[in-house]
Amino acid sequence: MRRWLLPAVYLLLAWIAAVQQWSLQRPGDPYTHYNNYIIFRQAFAHLVRGQDLYVQYLTEHWDYFRYSPSFAFAFGAFAWLPDVAGLLLWNTLNAMVLLLSLWTLPTLPTPFSGDRVRLAVGWFVAVEMMTALQNAQSNVLIAGLLILAFNGAERRLYALATLALVVAAFIKPFALAGFSLFLFYPEKGRAALWALLWTAVVAALPLAVVSPARLSGLYASWWGLLSSDFAGATGLSLMGWLASWFNWRPPKVVVDLVGIALFCWPLAYVARYRDIRFRLLVLCNVLLWVVLFNHKAESSSYIIAICGVGLWYFPQAKTRLNLILVCLAFVFTCLSPTDVFPRSLSASFFEPFTIKVVPCILIWLKVTYELVTWNDRPRVAPRMAAAS
Repeated sequence: MRRWLLPAVYLLLAWIAAVQQWSLQRPGDPYTHYNNYIIFRQAFAHLVRGQDLYVQYLTEHWDYFRYSPSFAFAFGAFAWLPDVAGLLLWNTLNAMVLLLSLWTLPTLPTPFSGDRVRLAVGWFVAVEMMTALQNAQSNVLIAGLLILAFNGAERRLYALATLALVVAAFIKPFALAGFSLFLFYPEKGRAALWALLWTAVVAALPLAVVSPARLSGLYASWWGLLSSDFAGATGLSLMGWLASWFNWRPPKVVVDLVGIALFCWPLAYVARYRDIRFRLLVLCNVLLWVVLFNHKAESSSYIIAICGVGLWYFPQAKTRLNLILVCLAFVFTCLSPTDVFPRSLSASFFEPFTIKVVPCILIWLKVTYELVTWNDRPRVAPRMAAAS
């Protein structure tokens, strides 16, 4: 398959999603169909005016702005454009960062060539990427930044790797989990210094338009909003699944602590760090974990988890169980929110029973099992016949 086709399709999907959401707007509608973009755009305006970013502005959009003041400042690059042009540019940035992250994956010792793995993952995640882009969300960008951080660290480009993670964390703090990847590499002190430098630089960006005292107040207000969100939401997460299937609502802190323990368990096996396949599998674990244990996860968040699913499945030798799991993820995670299924089925079954979450939970458990039992796995994957 020609290598240019996937970039062309990604670009086309980004533009279709933008134009579709913009064209759905009708006179008299109180809010746009690209509400998230309006939230981001107006956050820049509120920042410049010295307003609090973390209160509701129901005359402009519904829902809160939940990202950092630095993200609000950076969105000024789009805010001056007409909405349709800004949407096109924003979606293009998201899609191209994800594509770049997949294109720059390190060569892996797999039964397949590096290009075949990259293309397979790229095509596999395309549907879920389209779902996220239709929401004008930042999750496609976050997925790309997390994978770029891994790619950079593998090449010992710590400045670029830490910059990707810092930027991701200032958009969505759960991206901080990506810093666990730096356990694998030498010069951890150098990486930490780069991370501190980028944190200081990115955190200070809004000083171009607000005073230090005002910026300090905005960060305090952001923390207050995040804290209240944690207390009152479960989202499309493992917590949401427990509530919808079993009517069980254990304390979030307990669930998170169990999740953290399971996440850290494989990292105790330091001798395995030298195997790039183990390191990649930990990246898959990060991509799944940050969604499944995110109390604000929504349908568009699952582009991050689906990238983890693709990077788990395609580089390794195929088994029947893995094939079943990846098919379940494609059908019930990627396709369930689309028009492939009747809306009545979504409303009566997929949504109330959080079906989108279930395949990712199963795959996360399988990834955790593979990481913990790594010594019992074959060191060389069986060769597979190359596709014509």
